Amino acid sequence: MVLVYTHKITPRLKYAFKHIFTRILDVPVAFTTTIEEFIAHDSVKISYAKQPLGNEIFIRSHDLLFEQGLSDLDIHVQDWDDTKCFFTTSERSSVPFDIFAATFYLLSRYEEYLPHVKDEYGRFMAEESLAYKNNFLNQPVVDIWAYKFKTIVQAQFPEFKFPDRNYKIKPIIDVPSPYSFKLKGILRTIGGSLKDLSSFKFKRMYTRFLVIIGLKHDPDDTFKYILNRQKQSKYKFLFFFLIGDYSTYDKGVNAQKKQFVSLIKHVADYCNVGLKMSFFALEDPLVLKEEKNRIESILNTTLAASRQSFSKLNLPNSYRNLVELEILEDYTMGYVNHMGFRAGTCTPFLFYDLDFEIQTPLMIHSYHVMDYTLLKTQSLLDKKKVLNEIIREVKLVNGEFIPVFHNYTFSDIDRWKGFKELFNLILESANEA
Repeated sequence: MVLVYTHKITPRLKYAFKHIFTRILDVPVAFTTTIEEFIAHDSVKISYAKQPLGNEIFIRSHDLLFEQGLSDLDIHVQDWDDTKCFFTTSERSSVPFDIFAATFYLLSRYEEYLPHVKDEYGRFMAEESLAYKNNFLNQPVVDIWAYKFKTIVQAQFPEFKFPDRNYKIKPIIDVPSPYSFKLKGILRTIGGSLKDLSSFKFKRMYTRFLVIIGLKHDPDDTFKYILNRQKQSKYKFLFFFLIGDYSTYDKGVNAQKKQFVSLIKHVADYCNVGLKMSFFALEDPLVLKEEKNRIESILNTTLAASRQSFSKLNLPNSYRNLVELEILEDYTMGYVNHMGFRAGTCTPFLFYDLDFEIQTPLMIHSYHVMDYTLLKTQSLLDKKKVLNEIIREVKLVNGEFIPVFHNYTFSDIDRWKGFKELFNLILESANEA
């Protein structure tokens, strides 16, 4: 067991240390404010204070983990070997910065509580982040720091054994609508046809007609292909179905349609299934509760995981609503237009509520790439290159890689050409040594 001495044990301190030691390095950690207990400890000892007590591993503490609320932090990012760091410390410290304060800053999404410019959907943009501005968005820096710190601990305590952890994948399949043309109802079908006609999309209009009369396969109905890939993978895919009411933002299928319900049940036989919230459920807990009840009645089980429409998060309210409804996992944390590590980690972490200064039971699984982001890269070869680069970063720290694809990504539409190959590349990455 690792024992940490500090002058004051705070919720922030415990949160940061436990992510590094318990979740990434998989070793137990305890805390003490008693010097005698610390000295008597016969295993790994770390002092987290302004001055070391002896020859233990010493991290000079930044004030962040002993504060409450938000403050105007002056952050200077510096190089540390092949990565970046901030909250630099004195030369006496075992590492050149406060690894735990920096970890807390990134995981708590401290910067998202501060004033910032939002996009048209009200989202925090990658360009506003410390990671993007300082060129470390493409690295899981928290995991990298943890592994570097592990090396320091092993050098001073060579008899202490760390468990191994392995690279994993968790493919996300987002389903805003299971079909392009089927089950849309008469009014929506007529409206869609008129829209195709007015914009001279005669091919789409013809396809719509053939699908409706049953002579052609719906282009967005790619579930047979995805489930076949699932059967060949040891890692469970996680589907998120939108079952909210039709609105300006959400144009899915009515959740009462038997064929749609049968599809969800069929997918749940092979994969894990969660709730893709409607746009209006993001702000209205009553709508969210109704959608939660709706999908639980379809699945006949308690809902475990959610994903918010448009990857929109309003911290802390978005996550508080999930905690209130006892939803245990969320997969919204990530950027639609940039691949990378929004929270600086590829290890799931618990949501810390900065307003209430408490660690909550909600586990955040931050995604690292979305299919839309890959559209920005021109050739299939270049897409493979950038995808392999981010997979490599996760593999270097034996983390969990989470990509987000949509059901329509696997259609034969031109813009998604080659994406089946990219998805297979991700699945195969888990089989490589």
